[in-house]
Amino acid sequence: MLPRCLFALAVAGFSSLALAQQFRLGQGPWDFESSSPAVKIEVSVVTRGIQHPFGMAFMPDGNILVAEAAGTLRIIRDGKLDPVVITGTPAVQKGANAGLMDVVLHPGFAGNRLVYFTYVKPGEPPASAADKEYYATTALGRGRLNTAATVLTDVEDVFVTDGWSSVRGGHGSRIRFAPDGTLFMSSPFRRDFDNPQNPASHISKLLRLNDDGSVPADNPFVGRQGYRPEIWSIGHRAMEGISWHPVTGELWASEHGPQGGDEVNIIRKGANYGWPVASFGRDYDGARVSQVPIAEGALLPELFWVPSIATSGMMFYTGDKFPQWKNHLFVGGMMKGRLPGTGHIERVEFNESGELKRESLLDDLHQRVRDIQQGPDGYIYVLTEEQDGALLVIKPAG
Repeated sequence: MLPRCLFALAVAGFSSLALAQQFRLGQGPWDFESSSPAVKIEVSVVTRGIQHPFGMAFMPDGNILVAEAAGTLRIIRDGKLDPVVITGTPAVQKGANAGLMDVVLHPGFAGNRLVYFTYVKPGEPPASAADKEYYATTALGRGRLNTAATVLTDVEDVFVTDGWSSVRGGHGSRIRFAPDGTLFMSSPFRRDFDNPQNPASHISKLLRLNDDGSVPADNPFVGRQGYRPEIWSIGHRAMEGISWHPVTGELWASEHGPQGGDEVNIIRKGANYGWPVASFGRDYDGARVSQVPIAEGALLPELFWVPSIATSGMMFYTGDKFPQWKNHLFVGGMMKGRLPGTGHIERVEFNESGELKRESLLDDLHQRVRDIQQGPDGYIYVLTEEQDGALLVIKPAG
């Protein structure tokens, strides 16, 4: 007879397996119809077998780089996942949502072949660390990808945040190059409720860096005592989507809340977004994060979700394949209200006054959506964050 603890583990493992089978992605393709405006779409699988991907980057030759949580960088060549991983990536801290996260190409990639990525960097725990087997922070690395796209060389840390901690979880970092060539990097909250409002800490901040990791001279807190000069804005929980509005040029970002309080914000230079002093959410134990959703000096979100949809990647659509969706916002969601199998995409339409309508897409696929991007061909590409993750493509039907 199994000991009680082993029996519990066996039941948990069986339950996880049962859930994975229940929400296993089919072969496709699938047809859906969006409403108001009416758009018929076809969703098909480009490739699958990607293990817990976080981010992707489209290459000039049409291939796609994908970052897996285990620390591996993969490439999709001609619509097929190369079984051989790209070598040269640094060692990553694994477990508790850690690992390799986002990946982007340098704007001058065609000439310099530089690939940038965020990852959870392991370190040597101090004697005071509560967990001697887990000590890490978020880092920005880069390397030079050879022309065959098989090896990263000249790999180095461009920037390492000061969020060293033995607390497990609370990871997640998105990076994007801005039109001016600087790089925005979100630094997660690491389940730290003390430092998001502390300007001397990188925790729960949006950072702005030059491509070599140095500080741009026009950052809002340069030269200000008690402030980290890399900080662009403060009071963020877990920013996992970054995109620029195609009409206004404003920087927008999505934040992954706890059990409610997911947000989309318009990011202002030097602004405070309130976390955790002001939040619409509850923590995972059901307790309110804050007693008020609004705080003096903190900017309100453009959108929020209660309960949480576990917001992830985000984009504005600017292509010509879906003219009815021009300039609409698309936000990935991994689950609604902590319920497995409820991942989807949210399409949001705005007018001059703000949000006009919101629609949920791809619900029937029951997949955790981790990233969503418009491809160079104008179609919409979706990464599902599963053990057997997939790259999906959305095209007009018919």
